[in-house]
Amino acid sequence: MSAAPVVGEPNEPAEPLNPLWGEDWAEVRALWPLESTVAHLNHGSFGAVPTPVLEDQRSWRLRMETNPVRFFARELPAALEQARGEVSEYLGVPPDSTAFVRNATTGVSTVFASFPLEPGDQVLRTTHAYGAVRIAADRWARRAGAEVVTVDIPLSADEDEVSAAIAAGVNGRTRLAVLDHVTSPTARRLPLARLVPELKHRGVAVLVDGAHALGMLDLDLDGLGADFWTGNLHKWACAPWGTAILHVSPGWRSRLLPLVASWGEPLGFPGAFEDIGTEDMSAWLSAPKALRTIQHLDLDRVRRHNVELAIAGQVEVAAALGLDPGALPRDPAVSMQLVPLPAGVASTVDEASVLQERIATEAAVEVAVTSWNGHGFVRVSAHIYNCPADYSRLARELPALL
Repeated sequence: MSAAPVVGEPNEPAEPLNPLWGEDWAEVRALWPLESTVAHLNHGSFGAVPTPVLEDQRSWRLRMETNPVRFFARELPAALEQARGEVSEYLGVPPDSTAFVRNATTGVSTVFASFPLEPGDQVLRTTHAYGAVRIAADRWARRAGAEVVTVDIPLSADEDEVSAAIAAGVNGRTRLAVLDHVTSPTARRLPLARLVPELKHRGVAVLVDGAHALGMLDLDLDGLGADFWTGNLHKWACAPWGTAILHVSPGWRSRLLPLVASWGEPLGFPGAFEDIGTEDMSAWLSAPKALRTIQHLDLDRVRRHNVELAIAGQVEVAAALGLDPGALPRDPAVSMQLVPLPAGVASTVDEASVLQERIATEAAVEVAVTSWNGHGFVRVSAHIYNCPADYSRLARELPALL
């Protein structure tokens, strides 16, 4: 895949395409088969899979297709157990505490389907919850005759304010709190190390939506102590799509069942989640290859690069809109950052979707446009296949599109 020319005059040393990464960035960029004519600034929505991982997945599919009976009946169970073991080792948790699921949304619904809600109980969530998670909470609470309580947390709230708001939303009927590790619409962490023990002390079970956290942050799931934690491997860890993990504390494992009943149900957690009929599980089997691919590039370096580039891109795009860099919403550990849009622009989900499509088709930039609490934002993501020129293109094109 061809790369853009390096910057520099003929008689001057050329600067690297991505000085935040280094001189070998072009080799790293070549690991992804992404269109070279598009600036891909929306890793947070779906992720992107490196070619070596795609090749590993193809090899699993070939084994499946060349002898389906052997693969499904004799090879798959052990292969899945090994893959789950490698992912669990990466997370620093016992293999019997995790199960593969298709995505974090599936993990959330799985917990709700098994959680013992009763009429009059309450489920707590925040205004930063992901849309599909809100829908899941509403569905399962309604079926149980329970109530969903939504806690409003301002975008500028600090840890004390977040903790106080959530504490005020808890009462004697609160049974389950659903919290984000990294919020999707607003790209910020919630202070889980503080919130989880406070909620559990008050008798509230905690479900953490870690859709964006796995691969982006250094995780200590056992230390966190949440009852349930689910996160996508296909986002920041760059596994094939449809790959996520559900981590469950010991006291809940015997209660949890997959959404689809199958022959594996007598195995309980996690085995019941890995015997769900004739299904292509090559994405799960390739998850270890994705982790090894990113780790080979130095995970600390990857995370540092992604945060620094996301912030630099946020500042450049914001400057193009005449915004004060010092007033931007920012989480200094997150590989996604927000750029506020002018009042009235993308103030609804539908308007945000229309603008996102315009940016993609007219500027050749794939970037998330989110609407939260009536305000529109551009959410720029950064992964190691990105370089500063991607954000410069967005900064150059965005003002005219508004």
